[in-house]
Amino acid sequence: MSPILITDINKFSDRRGEFYESYKSSHLAKYGIDVTFVQDNQSSSRFGTVRGLHYQWDKPIGKLVRVSKWAIKDVVVNIDSNSAEFGRVYSFYLSDSNLNQLWVPPHYAHGFVALADDTTVHYKCSSEYNKNGESGINPLCPFLNIDWVVDANLHILSDKDKAAQSFEDYKKNPKF
Repeated sequence: MSPILITDINKFSDRRGEFYESYKSSHLAKYGIDVTFVQDNQSSSRFGTVRGLHYQWDKPIGKLVRVSKWAIKDVVVNIDSNSAEFGRVYSFYLSDSNLNQLWVPPHYAHGFVALADDTTVHYKCSSEYNKNGESGINPLCPFLNIDWVVDANLHILSDKDKAAQSFEDYKKNPKF
């Protein structure tokens, strides 16, 4: 299964404000997504923060990603060495105004860049986080050539993401 961008979230607005259903299993079933979510995560990031490219190989995680404040460029990479699309990079724009959601299946590395200060991202996970069974690919890996749309001088990365393996190194010993 490839990543799926869900664009048909209905938002209702009136003089009181706005309302939308951010998660509904029957809605996801229309896209062939039949998963039980076991963990919810939320991050808040400064403009230019690049998080990822993360994956979990022990109890792989599928993620349903959405933005509740501001916007991100979301990037996923197929890391399944048995797939014809191994190494393919996908990118999507998620924001609080377009309400797009992204299904990131297991066997994909996932990351994003915050396009404003105090960007808030939520994601529902199909497996619990396992510190001993997770890893990452350096989001600035030249082989992947990802356009993060934010000037490289403004990127903010964790030390862990800066030190993550290149995609070339991942290919030598793939987890999937």
